[in-house]
Amino acid sequence: MLYRTINPTTEEEVACFDLHTDVAVGSMIEVSARGFGAWRKSPVSQRAGMLLGAADLLEQEAESLAELMAVEMGKPLVQGEAEARKSALACRFYADNAASFLEPEPRVSDGSEAYVRTDPLGPILAIMPWNFPFWQFYRFAAPALAAGNTVLLKHSPNTPQCALAIEYLMRRAGFPPGVVQNLFLTNEQAAAVISDPRVRGVTLTGSTRAGKEVARTAGHCLKPAVMELGGSDPFVVFDDADVDLAARIGVEARCLNNGQSCIASKRFLVQRSIADAFLERFVGGMKERTVGDPIRPGTEIGPLARKDLVDHLARQIDLTVAAGARVLCGGRPAEGKGYFYPPTVLTDVPAGSPGSEEELFGPAATLTVFDDDREAVDIANATRYGLGASLWTADLDRARRLIPEIEAGSVFVNGMVKSDPRLPFGGVKESGFGRELSREGMLEFVNLKTVWIA
Repeated sequence: MLYRTINPTTEEEVACFDLHTDVAVGSMIEVSARGFGAWRKSPVSQRAGMLLGAADLLEQEAESLAELMAVEMGKPLVQGEAEARKSALACRFYADNAASFLEPEPRVSDGSEAYVRTDPLGPILAIMPWNFPFWQFYRFAAPALAAGNTVLLKHSPNTPQCALAIEYLMRRAGFPPGVVQNLFLTNEQAAAVISDPRVRGVTLTGSTRAGKEVARTAGHCLKPAVMELGGSDPFVVFDDADVDLAARIGVEARCLNNGQSCIASKRFLVQRSIADAFLERFVGGMKERTVGDPIRPGTEIGPLARKDLVDHLARQIDLTVAAGARVLCGGRPAEGKGYFYPPTVLTDVPAGSPGSEEELFGPAATLTVFDDDREAVDIANATRYGLGASLWTADLDRARRLIPEIEAGSVFVNGMVKSDPRLPFGGVKESGFGRELSREGMLEFVNLKTVWIA
């Protein structure tokens, strides 16, 4: 297993990096543990200042970071710049709010004084994915660091230069040695890091399969874990919705980041009376998306990040079509160089087929017709995932009535599901557990310590 940059547009290897040895990993964990001793005692205002420094660098270098993302995983430049700026937003949010989030909370008890304080845990291992190589890190690291923890980063093997860029940026922002370290690890080495008694917790953003393995290791060691895993979000359009707006946002929601997003809407459920109108607009919008080199201005959809991802998506769609689904656009990989898969829409998707049961990680959508509210909720919940859901209706009373029935960590009404530093984010069922962002995300990796004084 090597950490390699393979440009998904040209299929050429750009860079290759050796793994850290077990001895080096042990030394880095020790540096993190020792660094924690001083970092936890630093004033929150000092940590906040360094986060503001990181935010400044992320904003100043957004263009170059976007170019790096385009080369390593195929993200269009405008989306890469937006990701860098959103990462800066997370840093600024916790710089502004960490002190109040960590303030001891008085409680009424039978003592003369009682309160709950927050103490950091120690080194936390972050296992991060390639699809949002900066945002996924910063949405975990900003609150974890502000709370006084140190961070060990195991990034995806196909985005090693993004990992190194993060480590270098944090160093330039003023974070002391050992507070943020990048490790090039095998999966077996990562399991050993989780098990190391000096490491006090783990967070993973990735597939459900990977989440189960990491959660098993963390559970065996009785260590806190946060799992943000896969999703197959429903995008439910009712008969009173603004069809034009829903179709336009639906295309954006499905194609953002080349369709490679856990929280992307993937299953489109449309009420029968407006199904034809929505289908015409949605399929038309998918066909109009500009596919090409992510470095080129105007590109809306770049390549998938790796060849195996193209092969997997193609297999899922082929099996779904063989089971009886109809292809309304796309449906097969693009020819020629690059890991491109065109925008695809399937309908009449049979139950039990990959298009119905699995997450389609690419610009591929399924469309299902429903007749009433009860059927819409049943179809929306007929998945092992539960990350997010999007409801489209002019009747907000209807939306509020249905929200408690939707099995998801987030429900957005008349808008695209997205993560926001001000709101807690996470899933249920096989989409994971625990929360990131907002105050709730910060509290995942602290000791909520009860203090009682007579």
